[in-house]
Amino acid sequence: MSDTLAAPAHAETLIKKSRFLACVEPCADREQAQARVAALRAQHPQAAHVCWALMAGGHSAANDDGEPGGTAGRPMLEVLRHQELEGVLATVVRYFGGIRLGAGGLVRAYGDAVSQALQGASRITLVRRVALAAAVPYALEGVLRRELAAAGLEVDGAEHGALALLRWQTPEDQVAALRIRLTDATQGRIDWRTT
Repeated sequence: MSDTLAAPAHAETLIKKSRFLACVEPCADREQAQARVAALRAQHPQAAHVCWALMAGGHSAANDDGEPGGTAGRPMLEVLRHQELEGVLATVVRYFGGIRLGAGGLVRAYGDAVSQALQGASRITLVRRVALAAAVPYALEGVLRRELAAAGLEVDGAEHGALALLRWQTPEDQVAALRIRLTDATQGRIDWRTT
């Protein structure tokens, strides 16, 4: 299982007169990440670099923003992977202090900046959900709705034709038990539909 972040978390480090402003935050996709990076560039026009790494939707991306190739974005991305995070954007704004850090120093600086920001981050475990749908006679629609509510699930949609068709989502690890529960509650008169 992966985790994501509940809210943004920040850290600031000073290494050989260079300031590294790190932020880790929830992020849904690359488009949102690029918008956030553009906002950071506008917010920090004097910064030498705005590097970033993204893990979202099973995809990853990293950008060194002018630092030597593989010395900023990739180490940041490796921290996110090692921490098993999903749906997270890591950014580091660097104000150059006049002293070169070398490739190894940059790798450590960017990776450490993200690690420090993650220390103050509040995590949330991601729960994979599965879309389900089932049809029942109208007389059993109330039973189905009550069982779903008792399981802590909300109906996403309903259609009323020859039968009452309900749609909802449930945590992946609860699908088998829920199917048994609903089949029992409706005395086997439930028609499972593909979604």
